[in-house]
Amino acid sequence: MTQQPAFKFKIGLITATIWDNDGFFSVDIARSYKNGEGDWCTTSAFSHNDLLNVAKCAERAENWISRKQAASSQ
Repeated sequence: MTQQPAFKFKIGLITATIWDNDGFFSVDIARSYKNGEGDWCTTSAFSHNDLLNVAKCAERAENWISRKQAASSQ
């Protein structure tokens, strides 16, 4: 059985996926693109034009994790 992400969101071509491993959260950030055959693929390499959306995704992920941890500590 494959574990489902705790939360996932997208800004432009950048996607942040948050995983909950028994209260320890990790985040995957990836960029979507079409290859030469027209198939959608992902990469963890980013161009200069991607960096603002990468930063926004990282900030949103941090905010989401902080809220979850605060709610679970109450």
